[in-house]
Amino acid sequence: MKKFLSTLCICVVLSCGSSNQKASLQWVQLFNGKDLSDWKVKIKDHDLHDNFGNTFRVENGVLKVSYDQYDGFKEKYGHIFHKNKYSHYLLGVEYRFVGEQVKEGPGWAIRNSGAMLHCQAPETMKKEQDFPISLEAQFLGGNGKDPRTTGNLCTPGTNVFLNDKLFTPHCVNSTSKTYHGDQWVRAEMLVLGDSIIKHIIQGDTVLTYTRPQYDGRDPWVKGMGLQDGGLIGEGYISLQSESHPIEYRKVEIVDLSAFKDNAAKLQAALQNIPATKKEK
Repeated sequence: MKKFLSTLCICVVLSCGSSNQKASLQWVQLFNGKDLSDWKVKIKDHDLHDNFGNTFRVENGVLKVSYDQYDGFKEKYGHIFHKNKYSHYLLGVEYRFVGEQVKEGPGWAIRNSGAMLHCQAPETMKKEQDFPISLEAQFLGGNGKDPRTTGNLCTPGTNVFLNDKLFTPHCVNSTSKTYHGDQWVRAEMLVLGDSIIKHIIQGDTVLTYTRPQYDGRDPWVKGMGLQDGGLIGEGYISLQSESHPIEYRKVEIVDLSAFKDNAAKLQAALQNIPATKKEK
């Protein structure tokens, strides 16, 4: 946590958080470990809330993305959206890849999933739409021998500024280590509205970008009448179903929206985020 806070690009003088600030900051569990009551499922070519093949399920306290009821993937890219919209927050996700990719899954999607940030509302997605307009914090697992970074960025319907320049390619790699096998990995995403976003893997900041915005070239963006270059300051959070089984044992958030209009208080709040409990 301290590693990424030391790199946060907010030019203010650090101030000490009050005891009230400390008390108000806490990790809130978006996944309750029991069911999907706070989540909405959208799978390509299916209506909202149609959890085809029981793709998203909870077993033994873990949120699982599974394909044991599929006879082939057939490009059924899916997403499970939390019901609340957020603008300024720190999201924590603990994931691991398991098993084998479902038949007909694309080669690039082996041990591939992600958390989608600043998503469009699931109700606005078309039935045939594959990915929500969003910013993807991409999770990748290693193949046991080759380097493969995680915490990358992909941009369905969006663009960002990277190193102070508009970045329009679809994906960019992070600087993370490679995580092979079925080990649990903790990813954190610091999202500060339409200003700065950081991807943190196992406590290390591996990617930073700014000014998330709509890509007017994208057909789904055009269809919604969204402005090319319009900044994206809030949205929903979703987790992917992209053809390889994955498990999530924790999805949690620290909501920082109360501090979004005061840079000094925001910086102090970031210094006071409670440490997370270490799990094996």
